[in-house]
Amino acid sequence: MEGLIDVCFALLPHSLILDWAGPAEALRIANRHLVAQGHPARFKLRFVGPRATMESSVGAQLTGLEPLPPYASLGRAWVVVVGQPGDAIDVQTPEAQDLLHWLRGLRLHAGQLELLTVCAGSVIAAHAGLLAGRRATTHHQHLDELARTEPRCDVVANRVFVEDGAVFSSAGVTTGIDLFLHRISAVCGPALAAQVAQSMVVALRRGPNDPEFSPFLAYRNHLHAALHRVQDAVSLAPQSEWSVPRMADVAHTSPRHLTRLFLEHAEIAPLQYLRRIRLAVAQAALQSGRNVTQAAESAGFSSDTQLRRAWHQFGLAGTPAGLGTR
Repeated sequence: MEGLIDVCFALLPHSLILDWAGPAEALRIANRHLVAQGHPARFKLRFVGPRATMESSVGAQLTGLEPLPPYASLGRAWVVVVGQPGDAIDVQTPEAQDLLHWLRGLRLHAGQLELLTVCAGSVIAAHAGLLAGRRATTHHQHLDELARTEPRCDVVANRVFVEDGAVFSSAGVTTGIDLFLHRISAVCGPALAAQVAQSMVVALRRGPNDPEFSPFLAYRNHLHAALHRVQDAVSLAPQSEWSVPRMADVAHTSPRHLTRLFLEHAEIAPLQYLRRIRLAVAQAALQSGRNVTQAAESAGFSSDTQLRRAWHQFGLAGTPAGLGTR
């Protein structure tokens, strides 16, 4: 594994505590699992700001914050900017101005110095000029504000998080945990991210109990509640006799409208999504020692041939039989 990553939570007075505490806990738990497995910790948590003492969004006093660090001291680092209460972000306070001045001096580079925003933290980043020419998201109440603040930003609505090079933005509050699980997975591997998700008891889309969980997450980067209900139901019982009308019943919508929702928000057709989930279940079964027929049956495929067809449709290497004999 590579070296330690400095994670600098850049806080202002009244910063939303859940925006930074949830992600910080995810990193702490990741370190704990790594050490338990005989690996060094990967994340050094630092809480920095323009003042050493300030009040959080819930009134708790935060003390002992580090000064905003010199740029030269930042090696491999993530700078985390979080939201604040209110309908709009006030950047005219002395503290906000100090933070903006510091942010403007950052030289972002993927894999070295990266920016992660939670909730309206992206609006603060936009005021600092860090989102020009980038794709980003924010809390739905701040989407218009983000677009006004930085017209050169491609503002993406209805997404849990958005990745654009060295900039990662999340929609707010608990979606910050989604984003950090995604980054933990990229740095430490999906199995470790799944362990962190288990420890935090977060929703399936944030880290299912499967080292090959990317199919479960790849189509969940949206905020449409009805679609998540369908995806949860399919993921929990992929062996069931699913059809588009049955999925539509779960979503309380028509089959045609459900298909539109899948294509618009998950960017995949309903039955194709079902096949991808079943394929992931079959892969896990093969890896556990089951033969192709058993894996196909456990995943809900009607035959070995249907499993092989899905295997090739999604471009998986090798064959089901080859995976089962490893």
